Amino acid sequence: MIENARSLNIAASLILFAGIAYIIGPLYLTLSTASQSYEFMLRNGLAWLPGDQLFSNMARVFAETHIPIQMLNSLAVAFGDALATCILSFLSAYAIVYFRVRWAGAAFALILATIMLPIEIRVITTYQVASNVFSPLNALLDVTGLNDLIAEYFGAPVKLEWSVLNTHLGLIAPLVAHGTGTFLFRQFFLTLPKDLFKAARMDGAGPIRFLLDILLPLSRTSFAALFVLTFLSGWTQYLWPLVAASTSDMQTAVVGLARLVPDAEGEVPDFPMIMAATIIVSIIPLTMIALLQRYLVQGLVLTEK
Repeated sequence: MIENARSLNIAASLILFAGIAYIIGPLYLTLSTASQSYEFMLRNGLAWLPGDQLFSNMARVFAETHIPIQMLNSLAVAFGDALATCILSFLSAYAIVYFRVRWAGAAFALILATIMLPIEIRVITTYQVASNVFSPLNALLDVTGLNDLIAEYFGAPVKLEWSVLNTHLGLIAPLVAHGTGTFLFRQFFLTLPKDLFKAARMDGAGPIRFLLDILLPLSRTSFAALFVLTFLSGWTQYLWPLVAASTSDMQTAVVGLARLVPDAEGEVPDFPMIMAATIIVSIIPLTMIALLQRYLVQGLVLTEK
């Protein structure tokens, strides 16, 4: 018996349209405000109707702000974070699942512990290490008394210094220390047939050949999904780039957007230019999602087949 669910369908459709309007409304307001002039905004406020100043405001963003070079920094941070996270997570999950590693469970638990300690919580200690990468080694030499022996025999203790602040390496490396990718790949590897590795060994494939020719193609969808997530996370990072980069030329685009708001009280921000900069900054992540979406869909289709 087919029930008449017309009222339920109408209610579900209304809720769906309300959710779409809730999401698209601010995006439309951003686009319409970016297409108005600063003088128009001062007289009328945020505009709900589009104007003809969009490309003019975009040109001002490129001419008057550091957003273009900051977008390159964001691209380097997001791409480096995504690529390093995918490679390290893939290799660590491969070692945990397919190798007889002693204390593999404890190692995996420590990796998962990094999820409970995001960079926003450990920002002070991370900054201390980034200001001098060798500070843990120096502390170890001091605690163990080796520095006293070195000073006695060589006349001076060992004090190594290497700061990665205001560098792309310093912006990328702390973001990679996250266990989400390892968890994702581990769970995927556990869904594969257990005899797959044995069959590959019977055919003469070693661990490296099995990794590259069998496991890597099967993990294409997981790679694309993790790459998108980590790329967006790296692109939208605000706190760590704000702390680790003190110059405008090394800061990321999200920090640059926040810096467009004037610090002086009573001064009305140039919202049309800020909204235009927001649209420009959003182009790269949207393009990345559009490019990888095809691989995600293809991977799901191949999985269903």
